[in-house]
Amino acid sequence: MAAGPGLGAGAAPVGWVALSGHTRPVSDGSLYPAISRLVGAGLLERRAEPGASAAQRQVLSLTGAGRTELLRRLREPADHDITDSTRYFTILAFLSLLPDVADQHAVLARRLRFLEQPAGFFYDGDRPVRARDMDDPYRRGMLVIAGATSRAERAWLRETLAGGGADPRDAASRGADPRGADPAGSHSP
Repeated sequence: MAAGPGLGAGAAPVGWVALSGHTRPVSDGSLYPAISRLVGAGLLERRAEPGASAAQRQVLSLTGAGRTELLRRLREPADHDITDSTRYFTILAFLSLLPDVADQHAVLARRLRFLEQPAGFFYDGDRPVRARDMDDPYRRGMLVIAGATSRAERAWLRETLAGGGADPRDAASRGADPRGADPAGSHSP
C-alpha cells in the first residue's frame, strides 16, 4: 500500500503475499479487524470498485496521515521491532521507503548494536553455551545456524553502513551499474 493501492476483501493486499514467507502468517480474523482499525484511525482509505465477477472488490490506500505514520514507524521502530527477527525483517522490507539514507542507516545501526550484544539460546549459569560445548546435536545445530546467520547479518550491516551496500539508486546516479557488476567485466569476492 505504500507503493500504491492494494486489494482487500478476499485477496491479500498486493505485496503482502510476496512478504509472507518472511513474516508470521496473518489470519483473516486478525487482518480485517486491523484494517478496520486503520481505516477508523484515518490511516487507510477503503473504497469499493467493480470486481471481475458480481462481487465488488475493496481497494485499500494509505492516506496522507497513514504515510506519515508508516514513515515514522520505519524511522523510529520500537525496540521489539529491532530485536525480534521477524518484525525486523518487516521493517527491513520497507526501509527503502525512507527518503533519507541517514534515517535508514540509523535503523541499521540500532540492529547492529543489538546483534553485537552477547546472547545465546542456552546458558550455563550466566554464561552462554557455545556450539562447540553443546552435546545435544540438535541444540548444537540451532547454535551453529544462529551463529552463521548472525555473522552474515552483521557483515552485511557493517558493509551497508560503511557505504559498500549502498542503495542501487545511488550507484546509478554515480554512473555505476546498479546491479553491482564491474564495468570491466570482472567481479571482486
